[in-house]
Amino acid sequence: MEINDLTPAEARVWRAFATGTAVDFRAADDEDPADGASWGPERTVRSAVLRALLLDGPREDGEVPALSLAGARVSGRLELQNAEVDHPVRLRHCHFDEAPRLYAARLRELNLSESVLPGLIGHAVRVDGVLRLTRARFGGMVRLGGAEITRSLYLESTRIHDPDAEGPVLQLNQVVVGADLWAPGLHVRGEVRLNGARVTGTVNLTDAVLDRPGGTALQAETLTAEADVLMRHADVRGRLELRGARIPGRLDLSHARLANPGGTALRASSGVIGELWLREGPVVRGTLNLRRAQVDVLFVQPDVVADWVQLNDLTYTSLIPHEPAERRLPMLEMGDSYLPFTYEQLTAAYRRIGDDDAARLVQLAKQRRRRSTLPWYGRLWGHLQDVTVGYGFRPLRAGGWLLSLLAVGSVAYGLHHPPPLKPQEAPDFNPVFYTLDLLLPVISFGQENAFSPGGWYQTLSYVLIITGWILATTVITGLTRTVSRQ
Repeated sequence: MEINDLTPAEARVWRAFATGTAVDFRAADDEDPADGASWGPERTVRSAVLRALLLDGPREDGEVPALSLAGARVSGRLELQNAEVDHPVRLRHCHFDEAPRLYAARLRELNLSESVLPGLIGHAVRVDGVLRLTRARFGGMVRLGGAEITRSLYLESTRIHDPDAEGPVLQLNQVVVGADLWAPGLHVRGEVRLNGARVTGTVNLTDAVLDRPGGTALQAETLTAEADVLMRHADVRGRLELRGARIPGRLDLSHARLANPGGTALRASSGVIGELWLREGPVVRGTLNLRRAQVDVLFVQPDVVADWVQLNDLTYTSLIPHEPAERRLPMLEMGDSYLPFTYEQLTAAYRRIGDDDAARLVQLAKQRRRRSTLPWYGRLWGHLQDVTVGYGFRPLRAGGWLLSLLAVGSVAYGLHHPPPLKPQEAPDFNPVFYTLDLLLPVISFGQENAFSPGGWYQTLSYVLIITGWILATTVITGLTRTVSRQ
């Protein structure tokens, strides 16, 4: 392109490129680039001119060339696919008539902050520095799948909305980011795809709004973030998909609003997570799926837990905050399936902090839930164990039953002594020890075999004998279960 073919605005940009001088066409700092379609030739630059500058622009000895432009209307499509650009590209507060095409390009730095664009095509682009899309507004898809960014990707307060999109409106699948993916305040209407992405630093989606009701708002299967994934105060309207994610730091959903009524609100199944924080927010609307996940610290407040939780094979080391077992158990009892492993995990968490009473209560709840899966005779025996000794976790109940039966038998036989079988050989009758002889199946005080009650007193003796055996059996069963767990 000859310099004589340039408009005055383009000539200004051309001259500034060699020294990296910034060119700003804005009349005021608060101009809205969304109105850029009405900007005239005095601030319009053809994309072909920008391409010529970036590929073969003028140089000056001792200067670092750079394209630094603000407040311009970029007409036509900026075609840089497969290009190698060794200069920083800064196109801030600009209005693009067409989506730039950066497929498989290699750039040193790209800054499109505060600009308005109909989209961005950047599959497999490599940026040897930072890619800034801060507060940019996109009316179409942003395609960065397979991109490699050696430093950070900035998407603070970026807005992406493509009502006609047939796929994800923000495509970051398989992207490699050498530092942080920094996107607090990101607002996307449509699906965000982060499948297979690798981020060396932190994924920051604090205050983000991800809006795709009835669908998947964030698809981040097998995401790897070597630090944290922060979604504090995020508003996710749709499915939050994190299956198989690897997050050694925190997955922080504090104060977040997760809503996908009738579907899965959060799926982190098969993931490996250092700390999962789900607290101080509204109740999750939708299913919480943590099946087969491995979490070191599970920071979950019962008040925010969903109505339906899937915890099959979830393993965790620490459960905070410390809550009474009655507050944790409803999460384990959702659904129709009996999952003994979930009760064992909760029991172990309480034992690690020394709350043995809560651990016993969880084990008691486990036995009661198991009872519902047994045939009728198993349920009958289970109810009997529960009422008498609480499956061995309430051993004092047996003592209470024994004392009550001892009192009944002592009074009954004290008022009406049973006749002796052999009057000459029988010892003196003692109603207390006679009742103890009937109740205790092992110990003998010599009373039971020496006297023979009749009528309903004989029936009472049978009841005492049967009850004594039942109490002894349930106590032994409970003690055996307790000892085996120790």
